[in-house]
Amino acid sequence: MKLPAGASYEDLIRDFAWEIPSRFNMGEVVSDAWAAEHPDSICLEHFSPNGRHLALTYGALSGRSASLANAFLSLGLKRGDRIALLLPQSFETVISHVAIYKMGGIALPLALLFGAEALEYRLKASGAAAIVTNVFGLARLADIRNKLPDLRHVIVTEDVPAGEGLVSFDTLISAHPPLFDVVETGPNDPALMIFTSGTTGPPKAALHGHRVLAGHIPGFQLGHEFAPQEGDRIWTPSDWAWAGGLLNVLMPALMLGIPVVSSPAQKFDADMAFRIMAEMGVRNAFIPPTALRLMKSVEKPLEKYDLKLRTIASAGEALGRETYDWAKSALGLTVNELFGQTECNFVLGSAANLGVSRGGAIGRAVPGHHVAIVDEKGIEVPVGKMGQIAIRRPDPVMFLGYWNDEAATKAKFVGDWLMTGDLGRQDEYGYVEFVGRDDDVITSSGYRIGPSEIEDCLTGHPAVRLAAAVGKPDPVRTEIIKAYIVVSPGYSPSDALAAEIREWVKTRLSMHEYPREIAFVDDIPLTTTGKVIRRLLREKAAAE
Repeated sequence: MKLPAGASYEDLIRDFAWEIPSRFNMGEVVSDAWAAEHPDSICLEHFSPNGRHLALTYGALSGRSASLANAFLSLGLKRGDRIALLLPQSFETVISHVAIYKMGGIALPLALLFGAEALEYRLKASGAAAIVTNVFGLARLADIRNKLPDLRHVIVTEDVPAGEGLVSFDTLISAHPPLFDVVETGPNDPALMIFTSGTTGPPKAALHGHRVLAGHIPGFQLGHEFAPQEGDRIWTPSDWAWAGGLLNVLMPALMLGIPVVSSPAQKFDADMAFRIMAEMGVRNAFIPPTALRLMKSVEKPLEKYDLKLRTIASAGEALGRETYDWAKSALGLTVNELFGQTECNFVLGSAANLGVSRGGAIGRAVPGHHVAIVDEKGIEVPVGKMGQIAIRRPDPVMFLGYWNDEAATKAKFVGDWLMTGDLGRQDEYGYVEFVGRDDDVITSSGYRIGPSEIEDCLTGHPAVRLAAAVGKPDPVRTEIIKAYIVVSPGYSPSDALAAEIREWVKTRLSMHEYPREIAFVDDIPLTTTGKVIRRLLREKAAAE
């Protein structure tokens, strides 16, 4: 499943073949397999603002996860039970993931940013039998605990007064032996449940098998240019509850022996991101496009911070040419853009070292994945024509199905194509240009316009910090383009600035793609994964 170092992109595409063992357990391959040969090798490092950084070895990860797996069984938890993780980036999060996989459970990562209603929905829908959380998460659970009859155990990673149903994480580990016979699992056995981000409707629970980790290795190695390399160390500001943080970074890095840097949960801060990477000697970073755009506010970062970056990968939204060019200029690196979604991730990618990179494109097919642009009947469309990005099954990164929703699972496919719901165009070289979600495409005066290109152009204006473009109903044009803009520091919203921004887009894109209306806002609604929730903005525009 690993890429042979030194091969060309064409050779990789031609020669790659999946070789996933019939026995494959995610927890075992990211801990025990390394602990047996390199118990003292560091697998995790935690950044502390006070400079007292912490480290965890593969041997400790193996032993503590074994103790926790034993503890889960002692609580009556069994194979197939869903165990939720409501935690920040931390050692406890990784230990819990590994323990769940070892005992045959199904991990349900949840973001601490979720409110009570979002948590209740996910915990009810999954039927989670236990949850591992901290004091912050415990407070979030307080008002909904009595609405969750399936939730039998709450395991807390920090000191709390003893209470009914509350169990100490550390006590559980210390009370059980650090040896565990890993449950025998195959690639298709359930291991992980991740809810979709809900950009276009209610979140759905995508169930993945243990094979999903193996399936991510080629994309990870492509985006990080044949990782692991000497001295590689990776960090992401993305929440590990999201597929981007968990499967694009954490699990593949651990499987490949690359130390992972974690950092405290906080609202994204550009200067702090640079500080973390500098202090921790980060060589590889996965930074979503929204975060990269915010990092543009730091002037001359290479003069201000002693960065040792070798690779930067990005995914979650279209990066856009403006941010792609900024990274080259300000950081001296080409951002390797990747594409996927919760149901089928890391299927398109870029690798500057192989010459597979193009501003404004989300990459070419990752070795081992068959990706195409198809119409609504699943027929591949001609080069340059817009259609839906689709992935052919079988594919190891492809989900097993939506939890308890056969109808939605069936609707996700047209024949053997998994339909992503994302629109794109493919050129003669296989590069895919992301146009937008099917629901996000704007129909104006007979044109079908993707919001990503408009937003990319908008953020190229120095006054625009963040931007989102949506269609607003119009009796003449069907829809007009409306832009919601957060201004950069040092700028103030005004009619004159709005006119200047309109002209900026009009002269750089085309006369039919500029925003006829601009609204200056304090913030733009984002999912916990950093994606713009355009649905909310469309509803807002329609209500006007």
